Amino acid sequence: MKEFELKYGCNPNQKPAKIFMEDGSDLPIEILCGRPGYINFLDAFNSWQLVKEIKEALGMPAATSFKHVSPTSAAVGTPMSDALKKACFVDDIEGLDDSPLALAYARARGTDRMSSFGDWIALSDVCDATTAKLIKREVSDGIIAPGYTEEALEILKTKKKGNYNIVKIDPAYVPAVQEKKQVFGITFEQGRQDLEISVDTMLQNFVTENKTVTDAQKRDLIMSLIVLKYTQSNSVCYVKNGQAIGIGAGQQSRVHCTRLAGQKADNWFLRQCPKVLNLPFKDTISRAERDNAIDVYIGDEYMDVLADGMWEKTFTEKPEVFTKEEKRAWLDQMTDVTLGSDAFFPFSDNIERAHKSGVKYIAQPGGSVRDDAVIETCNKYGMVMSFTGIRLFHH
Repeated sequence: MKEFELKYGCNPNQKPAKIFMEDGSDLPIEILCGRPGYINFLDAFNSWQLVKEIKEALGMPAATSFKHVSPTSAAVGTPMSDALKKACFVDDIEGLDDSPLALAYARARGTDRMSSFGDWIALSDVCDATTAKLIKREVSDGIIAPGYTEEALEILKTKKKGNYNIVKIDPAYVPAVQEKKQVFGITFEQGRQDLEISVDTMLQNFVTENKTVTDAQKRDLIMSLIVLKYTQSNSVCYVKNGQAIGIGAGQQSRVHCTRLAGQKADNWFLRQCPKVLNLPFKDTISRAERDNAIDVYIGDEYMDVLADGMWEKTFTEKPEVFTKEEKRAWLDQMTDVTLGSDAFFPFSDNIERAHKSGVKYIAQPGGSVRDDAVIETCNKYGMVMSFTGIRLFHH
């Protein structure tokens, strides 16, 4: 297939639209089901690069959940606690622990379920039946992977009345060294971002007093940087146990990225609190309605779901308020979180905010005129920080 005609571009009025190879060669994909759109393919090709690179760097199956050309999360297939399984709504999936790929997607989808609603999925490995069963019951636009088992493909083809977008990509495909795009009729050309992100290239310049980092923490730091490589800038990424637990993307202010990602990380951890896990939901509400209710319950507008006349729509009995003091006490248990930034921190307020979400390990380019103040704040909290010397802007 040398080109694929799209229904429209970014918006319905942008016609005609298509994808094709400029050199006239075949596209490196097969469309096994559905008819993906313009934004679907933007998500597909960016998300595929992310999981492919994580797999190459860490040697573990990886998955990501994408929306609007940025990841809501990404993860590798590390084991999940019972509380995390319940918080991610996957505690009922038989065989989950036997599939590292399914664990990776369960983590990625479960990180920020509000943002992942209607996601595009990318898998680093051949999709198996367990992963397909997870995907089947979620609201999702499509998936890209290097292959699918026969059983997995049949399961996925039942989604959206047989119209679920399923794309198979050639894992051996390597794009041209130079890449182009047009803006306002003007062509931009640059070298493709093929920078290798590894411990050897990124974690050799620890600038804080504390320089102690385990292999697991190095894994998480590398993962945060790879995620940032494919996230709209400015961006900041919190990672714990092989899972991006909070991503702040596309903000003009660095500290707003840090706050946004930190709040998402906090929400991820709050959802694992027994008080949230044991909320008395009605059997009749949908998964999405449950996601929405939890998001409101753990936030500042909790009375929107707890007020008389409102709680009855969602719960079998009225839950107690999750107080500010209770939330802070629970969040104080979140420790050893890693943090990556796609550009330097211009002020130490970023470190102060990161500390509130349990961050102890940081990777960022360095190069700010206030680096000394940032390092000093890290030292105050016993943090470990590496200057990578490399900026990772993505637009």
